[in-house]
Amino acid sequence: MNRRDVLKIGGMALVGVGVGGCATTRAARGSRRRFDLPPVIASWDRVIRTTVGLRPHRPAGFNLSADRLDAKTVIHNYGHGGAGHSLGWGTGQLAAELALAHGDRRAAVLGCGTVGLTAARQLQRRGFAVTIYAKSVPPETTSNMALAAFTPTSGLLSAEASPEWNAQFKRAVSIAYRELQLLAGLNHGVSWIDGYNVTEAPPQPQDRSPFSRSEGSALLPADVQLSAGRLIYGPGEHPFPGKYATQRKMIRIEPTSYLDALVRDFLTFGGRLVIRTFDAPRDLMTLDESLIINCTGLGSRALFGDETMIPVKGQLVVLVPQLEVDYSCRAMPRRDGIALGSTQERGVWTLEPNEAERARVMEACIKFYSAMRPPVPGTRLTRSEAPREMPAVESFFDLES
Repeated sequence: MNRRDVLKIGGMALVGVGVGGCATTRAARGSRRRFDLPPVIASWDRVIRTTVGLRPHRPAGFNLSADRLDAKTVIHNYGHGGAGHSLGWGTGQLAAELALAHGDRRAAVLGCGTVGLTAARQLQRRGFAVTIYAKSVPPETTSNMALAAFTPTSGLLSAEASPEWNAQFKRAVSIAYRELQLLAGLNHGVSWIDGYNVTEAPPQPQDRSPFSRSEGSALLPADVQLSAGRLIYGPGEHPFPGKYATQRKMIRIEPTSYLDALVRDFLTFGGRLVIRTFDAPRDLMTLDESLIINCTGLGSRALFGDETMIPVKGQLVVLVPQLEVDYSCRAMPRRDGIALGSTQERGVWTLEPNEAERARVMEACIKFYSAMRPPVPGTRLTRSEAPREMPAVESFFDLES
């Protein structure tokens, strides 16, 4: 039997598992070995902070368009919902391409969160002299409060989008996915980790509706879907409190490191940063630049009159860091702590922590991690030894970016 035959037979087996949910023989299951993972130590005495941020949700998806404001050109790039970290590089490039049609090579970017910073960098790459005007800068931006992973459909849509927007979205996803891959390493807080989801029922192909809350796989470009393959573990083969676990590789973004690195890159390439607030469009007339990139997120509701903008309040509980935890399952491990959450409160403007939600998240995590099977000393296996590979029907975890 040659390698091609082996791959062909293996592919047939994968299809069988994907359709039937758990089509494995007793012999095959008996030949597989379990693996262990260190559990998150979840307890109230390990909580170091609670963070709150307001996602800039626009039901029809982000607004990426050019407009005129007297003698100035305004390019809008806002309304990314829970997907700002995921999409910033992509929508930033599309905004920069619109800017190239403008004669001036000086640009003012409004906003210093992940969308504003990535737009500024994309402009710099195309020869623009860029000044960022912002009310607040990292670590005091909404982007710093995100759970953050590559989840480009997370909380993005709650209304039907146009075919033109869908095409724009797919291109932005492909661009951003490639850019984040190139940033993986020690300098930007971007890395690949294993992400797990635990279920009681055999995993099934998910709803491919483009408007589902977090998957939206029908909207994603083929190159992104193909790279999101998952692995499945059955009862006894994984350490989590549940019958089945799925695993896939995912891009983690650590906001504190990532945003600081973007600011550093922006300044290194000659960018200027000005702390300033704009209360009305007339205030923009005082800017020297005739080209303005609007990345104000929720601020676009008041500044540009977009009444469709809605806050979706998100909250994270952060535990003391555990360097040995290098996987994601109901939590996101980072160098500055383990983030638990996140929550979604639509239409809520307050930045005060919701104590009831805080308690719900903590108690659920304490229960989950305390029920994990503890590692056996000296027996931890690499995950590649055990799982069977699945077609990439699912795309991403329900994580907010």
